[in-house]
Amino acid sequence: MKKRETSQTVDLTATVGEFVAEDYRTAKVFEKYGIDFCCGGKVDLSDVCREKGIDPTAIQREIEALKSTPLDRGQNYAAWEPSFLADYIVNVHHSYLKENLEQIAVYARKVADVHGANHPEVIEIAKIFDKIATDMAAHLREEEELFFPAIKRIDAARKASIEPEMKDLATIRDSLEKLNEEHNEIGDAVHVIRALSKDYAIPEDACNTYMVTYQKLREFEDDLHKHVHLENNILFPKAAGL
Repeated sequence: MKKRETSQTVDLTATVGEFVAEDYRTAKVFEKYGIDFCCGGKVDLSDVCREKGIDPTAIQREIEALKSTPLDRGQNYAAWEPSFLADYIVNVHHSYLKENLEQIAVYARKVADVHGANHPEVIEIAKIFDKIATDMAAHLREEEELFFPAIKRIDAARKASIEPEMKDLATIRDSLEKLNEEHNEIGDAVHVIRALSKDYAIPEDACNTYMVTYQKLREFEDDLHKHVHLENNILFPKAAGL
């Protein structure tokens, strides 16, 4: 991202992903305006504003106000070493997914069975989430067993001033495109679920399981946004740089 002037004037030619990589607090601003900062984060802010009919000066003011206070060191993800960031992603986001994916899928299928006749959208939501859960399981395995270990070994080799293994460099090259594509597919599926559920609106005849399922789906989407942002906008560029 281009270096900012001391006045902290917002550079509209920077990508949305670059803003959030530099300061994660800006994610709240983009969420407010319905701007995708993870899977769709590689688009210039000026282009996004034009496409969505958003006044760029409004976003500029909000980002400038937000950046007027110092960034908490614990949220300065862009400054973290690749190995540390990979461990953080596994310990926080992969752990969340392993604990919740199957439970959400079970809830979604139950809601589809009970409420599908009156709310056919929940049948489609259950099908989509089943595929998400299956795809995510394979995605996490590749990251934990191949991609992240290769990052750690290359990072260690660089620090020791020795040449990294060619097989690790090949793993990085092969995995980056594949993982990015999978992120896009999962992100698109989540957008479909949000549209089908009308932004997780609870119908009047919803039971407790229905309400919990939509709550869990919203929670899953929120976690996914940060998870994919940390990889697409920070870790993946660091890995490519290795």
